Amino acid sequence: MIRLESILTPGRSLVNVPGGSKKRALEQIANLIAREVPELEMQDVFESLIAREKLGSTGFGNGIAIPHCRLKGCESPISALMHLDAPIDFDAIDGAPVDLLFVLLVPQAATDAHLELLRQIASMLDRKEVRDRLRSATSSEALYQVVLDEQNGH
Repeated sequence: MIRLESILTPGRSLVNVPGGSKKRALEQIANLIAREVPELEMQDVFESLIAREKLGSTGFGNGIAIPHCRLKGCESPISALMHLDAPIDFDAIDGAPVDLLFVLLVPQAATDAHLELLRQIASMLDRKEVRDRLRSATSSEALYQVVLDEQNGH
């Protein structure tokens, strides 16, 4: 099983990200990933995430969105985590604005292992104490540490 901490890095965990709008948030994600993973193009990441949102919002409820998509040129799963400085409208299923975004990019030929990752992310974020800890993290390292602790059962 792929573990979340193997696809997320402190460098791809950001706090106090200015949100603004759904499009802007996805743009920030694409910029962050392109900066951290030089072999991926910002525009490819952005367009793939936007195309996926057009199929239906990845707003998951409780102020969380899990933007995810298959991406050509992506060799192995890549994740990013952002806490926005203010919640934004994300067309979430419960209508609540979103301030936590957990992103998952997977290779074009995605497998059951990638669905399992999505399930891991969703079940972790389904727990209120995890969301509270993510929202109170004051640095990228602290944000990443919450995921690490969860994965290690602390």
